[in-house]
Amino acid sequence: MKELLFGDPLQKEEKKVEYLELIYDLIFVYIIGRNNSLLHHVENGFVSGTTFWVYILCSLAIIQIWNFSTFYINKHGRNSLRDHIALLLNMYLLYYIGEGTRLHWESFQNQYHLAWALILLNIGTQYAIELRNHKDRPVEQRSIHRMMIVLYGEALLVLAAIPIYNRTGAAMAAIPILYGLVMTFLFSDATKAELVDFPHLSERAMLYVVFTFGEMIITIASYFEGGFSLNTVYFSAMCFLIVVALFLCYELLYDHIIDREKKTTGIGYMIIHIFLIFGMNSMTASLEFMQDEAVALWPKTLFLLASFLLYFFCLFALQIYAREDRGISRKTVLPLLLVSLVFVVLMLLLRENMRLNILVSVLYAAGICLWIYRFSREKDASQRE
Repeated sequence: MKELLFGDPLQKEEKKVEYLELIYDLIFVYIIGRNNSLLHHVENGFVSGTTFWVYILCSLAIIQIWNFSTFYINKHGRNSLRDHIALLLNMYLLYYIGEGTRLHWESFQNQYHLAWALILLNIGTQYAIELRNHKDRPVEQRSIHRMMIVLYGEALLVLAAIPIYNRTGAAMAAIPILYGLVMTFLFSDATKAELVDFPHLSERAMLYVVFTFGEMIITIASYFEGGFSLNTVYFSAMCFLIVVALFLCYELLYDHIIDREKKTTGIGYMIIHIFLIFGMNSMTASLEFMQDEAVALWPKTLFLLASFLLYFFCLFALQIYAREDRGISRKTVLPLLLVSLVFVVLMLLLRENMRLNILVSVLYAAGICLWIYRFSREKDASQRE
């Protein structure tokens, strides 16, 4: 019974992604849709500054929650009854966060922050319970204490935001998010006790990316509306090709470049994924904006550009986790930077011509995809030799 509830503390088998983890990730698909719905309310050609700021904070908060959960499962999860109860409780609380993610968020900020804080406290408590399994391992105890400081500290800041907003009207959500990012980074080090099971961690990150692409696939369905006309076929095909190219870029990087056996703390890998996934969410919204005539040309063009560049910047930042013979040099990156600059210039110049604009987007995404493919093929060939 004890092992069923807490798992075997001596278990050292290769960690597999469990079914419960996949089910847990599905709730984030719902949350992604709720976050993106914030951008559906256009005023004077674009969303208001306040609404866009709320979108950024809600997106980062949710990705950060997933990040904290994933790190705990990776380091200490044993697929025990306690792990199941903790994840299912977080899933339940995330529904309240999703319900509170709306345009008139002021009326729901109490439940949003309370659910957010309870999730953090839940994960922090799992770390506290885990201390019992590391009584004779002071280095690992220190690692657990650090994560408890991060989680309990952020939870207290989230709870403090409730009375502060109720009394002053000042929204403080950015402070706990920033605290969590900074403290996680500062507390990370290269001690052996803090190394993660990188095959499991990288697979979890990949699956979250796949679920995010799922939301993107659902969103571009709007490009197929309007009957089977030449115009509909052209724009739907172009948009579909963009999504395919973006997905293949990540797939090629994951399968052929990333060293999934790397000895690492995994902190940098997951922080990069926080912003990569945020870029993907923004890309989903920007593709929806491109065919919306109510959105002004300049805002939606700049939003699409920023989303593209953030995605590819994060994608290539992951090369620090590449296999020893697969690292991308500065000399190699220079042509990609020049291509990106040309892409930005053309998108700005062609912003009023949607046919050419979306074609340039396809060529840019497909061009980088082809470059990664050729790069990985050359490395595969040289390795075989």
